[in-house]
Amino acid sequence: MATTLFTQNTIALIWDFDKTLIPDYMQSPLFRRHGLDEANFWAETNALAARYRERGYHLSPEIAYLNHLLTHVQAGPLAGLSNKILHACGAEIKFYPGLPEFFGLARGYVREKPKYAEHGITLEHYIVSTGLAPMIRGSAIAPHVDGVWACEFIENPLQPGFLRQKDLPLDPPAAEIAQIGMVIDNTTKTRAIFEINKGTNKNPAIDVNAKMAAEDRRIPLQNMIYIADGPSDVPSFAVVEGGGGRAYAVYNPARPDEFAQNDKLLQTRRISGYGPADYTPTSSTAQWLQMHVHHICDRIVADREAAVAQKATKPPRHLNELPADEGARRPVGREKQASFLDGEK
Repeated sequence: MATTLFTQNTIALIWDFDKTLIPDYMQSPLFRRHGLDEANFWAETNALAARYRERGYHLSPEIAYLNHLLTHVQAGPLAGLSNKILHACGAEIKFYPGLPEFFGLARGYVREKPKYAEHGITLEHYIVSTGLAPMIRGSAIAPHVDGVWACEFIENPLQPGFLRQKDLPLDPPAAEIAQIGMVIDNTTKTRAIFEINKGTNKNPAIDVNAKMAAEDRRIPLQNMIYIADGPSDVPSFAVVEGGGGRAYAVYNPARPDEFAQNDKLLQTRRISGYGPADYTPTSSTAQWLQMHVHHICDRIVADREAAVAQKATKPPRHLNELPADEGARRPVGREKQASFLDGEK
């Protein structure tokens, strides 16, 4: 018997992190804790690719800052840096107004009409970021999200010959990040979107590269809203918008240049809308998201009810059965007709 994998009644809000949920870069608490000059760190990071090119090396800009963090660990300024420390630094991240409370508020949007509840519509939040996963998981937003895609480090990497090693050392070396475990850049963010789309994050048996029919995907692209801060997220904007979903850009209200940047994205049809990074309930951003979540809910309800109407045919009826009011609609008998012709009242 044919069946589908998922009911497709889930909506996903997919969030960038830096400059979208927070006004700064998430690494700021780490630099403050260790007394590093944040501006200098980013200036050096931005200069790495050109300097290495002069030496005949090719450096992917997306991993430059990760490598530079590891260099700081090896050289001493960040010696002893571990995932545990990064997690602790995440607790110091300051969010834009209305967060993290807005995430709970948004889940309630799909319960605001009885029809939505009848069809079991739910809403999930995902973060897809080029930042550091341990810091996101240590932040105040973590309990409110359903999944995080971000960069990760490995501590105490396995040494050559580890396959032949039967016993683990009794006293492992102190935890310190030493290798890059996962890289999320502005292009591979689209892979995360398709993992959410196909349900790979919920069912590991589903490979993100596997061919899947549209009706078998857990969260259709048209059930998604992607929220980010600007041009670096254009690939993700394009994937979601191209699949019938919505893309929304936010800007820091104190930055007119970010406002202009988002307006250009709207004029070039990269996004569906934009607004300030203010998630308080009465803000224009919160109201825009509420309205479009409702639009998606309405379409889900309409699609599901249309499917029922199409696939559930009416049962057969006996041909000699007459409706209850059939007698009232029978033609007047000949005798009665004659009486009327004779002038009877």
